[in-house]
Amino acid sequence: MPPRIVPHIDNLPSVTPFVGPEALERQRGVSFRARIGANESVFGPSPKVVEAIAKAAASSWMYGDPEQHDLKAGIAAHHGVKIENVAVDSGIDALFGIVVRLCVEPGDTVVTSLGGYPTFIFHVDGIGGRLVRVPFKDDREDWPALLAAAKAEKARLLYFANPDNPMGSWWGKADVQKLIDGTPDGCLLILDEAYSDTAPADAIPPLDMSNPSVLRFRTFSKAYGMAGVRVGYCLGHPSVIKHFDKIRNHFDVTRMSQAGAMAALADQAYLKDVVAKIARARARIGEIAAANGLKALPSATNFVAVDCGRDGAYARAVLSELVGRGVFVRMPGVAPLDRCIRISAGTDADLALLAEMLPAALKAAKG
Repeated sequence: MPPRIVPHIDNLPSVTPFVGPEALERQRGVSFRARIGANESVFGPSPKVVEAIAKAAASSWMYGDPEQHDLKAGIAAHHGVKIENVAVDSGIDALFGIVVRLCVEPGDTVVTSLGGYPTFIFHVDGIGGRLVRVPFKDDREDWPALLAAAKAEKARLLYFANPDNPMGSWWGKADVQKLIDGTPDGCLLILDEAYSDTAPADAIPPLDMSNPSVLRFRTFSKAYGMAGVRVGYCLGHPSVIKHFDKIRNHFDVTRMSQAGAMAALADQAYLKDVVAKIARARARIGEIAAANGLKALPSATNFVAVDCGRDGAYARAVLSELVGRGVFVRMPGVAPLDRCIRISAGTDADLALLAEMLPAALKAAKG
């Protein structure tokens, strides 16, 4: 007899939040010529990060510091908070899993956006939470509707990304502060700020570590160029942060990861340079889109959502044609967001290939 699987897990579809470009390459038997779909930073990490990781590799026979003391202290100093305000794990995705385990029991309600970040939903489904999903409005997460749903449904968690994935849109800090201030008692606001480094200054509210009802999530995977290293962190009130240590895997952030992240924090000049390159790449994607009769939506992230002007089936055909021509891109999963394809900031060579292949892809999709 096979082992018993928890019923709510057994009934879930056998899917992953994202199909990786590697899986597509295996299916096609050909490597992508431009990898501009996973919101990675093609500009890579600081050379100082590479040096620090290489140096730490000689000590890889040892476990990483399970308390992550030096990295937490560096993050705390960088943000002007205390070390007890910081939790670290192997990417924001892992931190989401911890928060869901801490706060959600089977049947508890969680509010998020319809079409928003799939991995958060993945964790809620995995624990048997009840999801209430609020549609985007004007290609942005609808924070007033999210807040109203959290109150009406007595939600345990409320997820909001600013800037958001997959549309790249954002709200100003005054609106985000209203969301923070309005979060009802008993509900924890999950404020995903993975793209804060590429956002306008007026999009990110000041950090307030005195509020136990909000957690702020940041990452080294985007502008810092360390997606493959897996380091994310969470900022919040000590009364909430202290619980992370009770259930996290204390050894999943390696010595190399900790050393690399500390080196990245210390090289803010490199980060500034990458953010400028991302801005130039966003502008170039907009130019390429316009040259082909498409509309690039405003973006505060390291990617651009490009409106293909029709429905999801057409956008999916455009995406498929680009993939078939060696250009890896992605798209939102639900209507009406799925009228778009999503293109990550690329190098000049990446975007030259996009400009070359997009006209043929559009022609084939129309045919």
